[in-house]
Amino acid sequence: MKYNLVVAGGGLTGVAAAVSAAREGLKVLLVEKSGCLGGAISNCLIYPFMPFYTRMPEDGSKKYLSQGIFKEIKQRHEKYMPGCEDKEFNSEYIKLVLDEMAEQAGVDVLFHGVVYGVKTDGRQITAVEITSKSRNITAEADFFVDATGDGELFYLAGCDFQLGRDGDGFCQPMTTCFRISGVDVELFGKEKPRLQQLYKEKQVSGEITNPRENILVFRFSNDVLHFNTTRIVKLNPTDPFDVSRAETLARRQIYEIICFLKENSKAFDNSTLISVAVDIGVRESRKLKGVHVLTAEELIACTRFEDSVALGNYDIDIHSPTGTGTSHRYFADGEYYTIPHRSLLPKEYDNLLVAGRCLSATHEAQASVRIMPICCCLGEAAGTAAATAFNSGKNAHTVDVKAVQAKLIQNGAVL
Repeated sequence: MKYNLVVAGGGLTGVAAAVSAAREGLKVLLVEKSGCLGGAISNCLIYPFMPFYTRMPEDGSKKYLSQGIFKEIKQRHEKYMPGCEDKEFNSEYIKLVLDEMAEQAGVDVLFHGVVYGVKTDGRQITAVEITSKSRNITAEADFFVDATGDGELFYLAGCDFQLGRDGDGFCQPMTTCFRISGVDVELFGKEKPRLQQLYKEKQVSGEITNPRENILVFRFSNDVLHFNTTRIVKLNPTDPFDVSRAETLARRQIYEIICFLKENSKAFDNSTLISVAVDIGVRESRKLKGVHVLTAEELIACTRFEDSVALGNYDIDIHSPTGTGTSHRYFADGEYYTIPHRSLLPKEYDNLLVAGRCLSATHEAQASVRIMPICCCLGEAAGTAAATAFNSGKNAHTVDVKAVQAKLIQNGAVL
């Protein structure tokens, strides 16, 4: 099989990369390990979108920082869920939206496919080896985008990377999200302060084993609550046995939380567990050590890079990699940073781009840029860069970044 571009990973990052490149005329293969597109939304039940805008200090108006294909996804989603707010979505509808966009752009989508090998020639990746239903597939291409989240493609290709934070290598915790229906949400709102305090007391007594410092919960619909509160620490999200153990431990924590809520709140008297994520959510794992390693200091300084391809201002949100506590460094109204094209480039290859949460960034910087709206914009930037390079006879390093930026802006992105 021969393509112009192969994208590994079918989350928002990968879909944006594949669709943006296909719309520019490239023949694109999108490889996804599960049976649907959406990644963290579809498989890990991540909800809601974290803020992708800043409030302007002079009048309180919103300046949107994640637009382009991300905005298009939200607009198409409104057909299925009219009137939803900025951060709201239904993951089942998002799956339909992404299917439509990929199909309409002419992207070849391969579900249940896992990249297990990479073929190289000097500074070129020439092909990836994919295992799927009852067969192995070799897909050759001119360009490749790693949108796997865990950096699986660049790892197999031998690129330099960092796992977790400096010093001990621990990553931010893994979390399995779940939802409970039949909740008296108004009563829960009144009882929540008491329950949070009781939760902490039961942690001290050993009745609660989850190391998270509080119960993190969002309202999903009239009587459904979405919980993002399990916390699995000190396990390696790139080790298959550690991840398997994490899946089991997180489900035990879910049952622990459900028992706690039912025993201590009448709001849950008629409640039912209705959904548990198929895959545990991973905040951080491998991060490329690329041409430019993005730092927290650059984010805090609101650096304006000349080769900016995406914006952001989500707080530097670090869930303790070893236990309790979550640290935050918030951005003031009107503040935002840029992310450079160079942070999508590995040092080792000319035709590979890395987008999403496995981009080239420090532990602290990645804690801010890892959210889904920003990752979607990074995917669009990678796909647009691949298309611009291919159509102009350049590579990912020599492509005219101004032309990439102009195309992104033409397609509705903000830089």
